[in-house]
Amino acid sequence: MEQQAYFLVAFAVLVGGLLAVDLGIFHRRSHPVRMREALIWSGVWIATALAFNLALVPWRGSEAALQFLTGYLIELSLSVDNLFVFLLLFTRFAVPPALQHRVLFWGVIGAIVMRVAMIVAGGVLVDKFHGVLYLFGLFLAVTGVRMVFSRDKETDPVPITDRFPMSWLRRHLPLTDTPHDGRFVVKIDGRRMVTPLFLVLISVEIADLMFAVDSIPAIFAITTDPFVVATSNIFAILGLRSLYFALSGLTERLRYLKYGLALVLMFIGAKILLADLYPIPIVPALAITAFILAVAAIASLVKTRREETTPRKAVPEASH
Repeated sequence: MEQQAYFLVAFAVLVGGLLAVDLGIFHRRSHPVRMREALIWSGVWIATALAFNLALVPWRGSEAALQFLTGYLIELSLSVDNLFVFLLLFTRFAVPPALQHRVLFWGVIGAIVMRVAMIVAGGVLVDKFHGVLYLFGLFLAVTGVRMVFSRDKETDPVPITDRFPMSWLRRHLPLTDTPHDGRFVVKIDGRRMVTPLFLVLISVEIADLMFAVDSIPAIFAITTDPFVVATSNIFAILGLRSLYFALSGLTERLRYLKYGLALVLMFIGAKILLADLYPIPIVPALAITAFILAVAAIASLVKTRREETTPRKAVPEASH
C-alpha cells in the first residue's frame, strides 16, 4: 500500500511538472501552435505514456501493463472524436489560433477532475453491483450502432450558443463581448465579468463530459483496477491538446474514423456481454482494437487520396 502511494505521488508530480513546463515555459505567451510544435508535444506525451507503461511491468506485472496500454489506446482513440467538436467550437466562436491552446490547456485540467470523479463513482458501482458492467456493455454496443447511423456533427443547424446550457449561461452570467487578451474573467468598473473565451472553455468541458459517458464504460471493460483506469484516461487526455493541433488539418480526411470508433465500441460492448461465455484475453483485445483503428485510418486516407488525384469531370455548358 505504501509503495502504491509513492507511485501515485510520483505520477502526480510527473503530470504536474509536464503541465507546468507546457504552460509556464513553452506557452507562456499565447501563439498559434504550428504543426512541428504539435508533433513534438504529441511525441512527448505518447513517449511519457509508454515509459509509464514500461514502469508498470516490474511494479504491477505484465498483465496490468497490457491493460494500461489497451486502455490508453482505446481512450486516446475515442478522444480523437473530440477533435471534431473542438474544431467546430473554435470555428463557431471564432477563437483566434493563438488562444486555442490556452482554452484546451485549462479544459484538460477540468477534464481530469471530472474523469477522476466519474472513475471513482464507476469503480464504486462496479464493486458493489457487478451486474452494472453488463449495462456498460449494452450501452457501448448501442452507442456504436447509433454512431454508424448518426449524422455528422457539422450538419447540426442549431447554433452552439443557442443550446442549453450555453443559452442559460449567456442570460445569467455577467458577460462582456470583448476578448480582453485571452483572459477568462476580467474586472470592469469594480465588477467581475466573464469573457466569450470563458464560454468556449465551458463548451469544451461540456463536450468532454459528454464523451466521457462513452469512454469511462469502455475502459472498465478492459480492467476494473482504478489506478490503471485513471492513469490511462489521464494520459489520453493530456495528449489530446497536441493531437488537436497536429491533426486539425486532417479531420476532414479521416472520414471513416467514426465507423472505426463505432466498431471499437461495439467490440468492447460485446466483450463485456460475452465475458462469462467467451472471455477475450487482453492481448487479442488490444490487437483487434489496433487493427480496426488502423484500417479505418488507412481507408480514410486512401479514399481522400483517390478523390484528390481523380480529375473532375467538366460540367457541360448550357446551350443557348
